[in-house]
Amino acid sequence: MSDQTDGGRRLSTQEAARVLGVKPATVYAYVSRGQLASRRDPAGRGSSFDAAEVEALARRSRREAAAAPAGELAVRTALTLIEPDRYYFRGVDAVDLASRYPYEEVAEWLWTGTLTRGARFTAPAQVLEAARRAVDALPAHSGPVDRLRVAVAAAAVADPLRFDLSEEAVLGSARCLIPTLVGALPAAGGGWAGDGRIARQLWSRLTPRKPDPDALAVLDLALALLVDHDLAASTLAVRVAASARAHPYAAVSAGLGALEGPLHGAAGRLAHRMLVEVLEQGAAAPVVAEHLRAGRRVPGLGHRLYHGEDPRASALFARLEGLDRAAPALAAAREVVAVTARQGGLHANVDLALAVLTVSCGMAAEAGETVFAVARTAGWIAHALEEYQERPLRMRPSGHYHGPRPPQPMPQGPVA
Repeated sequence: MSDQTDGGRRLSTQEAARVLGVKPATVYAYVSRGQLASRRDPAGRGSSFDAAEVEALARRSRREAAAAPAGELAVRTALTLIEPDRYYFRGVDAVDLASRYPYEEVAEWLWTGTLTRGARFTAPAQVLEAARRAVDALPAHSGPVDRLRVAVAAAAVADPLRFDLSEEAVLGSARCLIPTLVGALPAAGGGWAGDGRIARQLWSRLTPRKPDPDALAVLDLALALLVDHDLAASTLAVRVAASARAHPYAAVSAGLGALEGPLHGAAGRLAHRMLVEVLEQGAAAPVVAEHLRAGRRVPGLGHRLYHGEDPRASALFARLEGLDRAAPALAAAREVVAVTARQGGLHANVDLALAVLTVSCGMAAEAGETVFAVARTAGWIAHALEEYQERPLRMRPSGHYHGPRPPQPMPQGPVA
């Protein structure tokens, strides 16, 4: 019950949760973010919160939701902040973080807010075998997202703890799922020895070429940069599934389903093919002209959230400059940007930078899509974890009915 202490009304955790419209566990998430202050009850009944502070936070949350653009869903998140020319993971510059730490450590930071040095993810043998058998049964022409979706479903069935939505259980599943996804993909190259890192495991699924440290570093950077990017379409799908309390494997499946849309995950494949055309023709102008003539957008250019160049692209381009084999593809990408700039063209986005990596390392056109899906799985898990702490089924917009007004006459079918 609420009480009066030191001249101010105090609320229990349950009462604070009701005022804020969240689950009780989320109240402590506000404390960890510095948005609320808690105090232990002297009688040992748990924490209490200043009522005025709780009510002020509730008002701010309502104002933020009301301030969202018309028709746009606003979701509270402490994961990723995007500004006009940069983005942040839990308040830390994402490019700096990804440039300094490997993918696994960036994922752990996004999940827990703690940097776990030397983190490694390992696939249980039984789960990996189930995923491989399921993927091997697919037709040879299956795409990477097809294989990943099947691998997720197989891994889910093999995990009897998948319905445990506690943070500890979800993170345990995530640390097993990501290497399972990579390990279930068919090998493209030799069984090169590695250090167990995801980038190293993924390399042999993307290209037959022997890895070198510089190229692996670029792949690892790409994975870390792509861990999360706020509420992209696939991430929103994950949060909708998590809002219905779907287990993490099902939430990731929802993300993969949205990712396969041609306006989301396929952009890297199109950019890859465009760069190959530019290299074959020896110039960007005719390739750009053909795209425009056909009424198609030039792939790899522009991003609705950034006014200038996508900071993820800038970071990858800078690292690719140190890779000798990337010089031709990098020059082709820059020529594409230069040609379109003559007419006030758009800036490069991460799909174009990924295409430089995939073309220069002998990877298939869909390799960028694979990198994106594996990397973003960590972000999807982070968003699912956040959504599990919110009120269930809150992702339930109301439809605006535009059909004929009732009552309508009962339809009559043809007489048999």
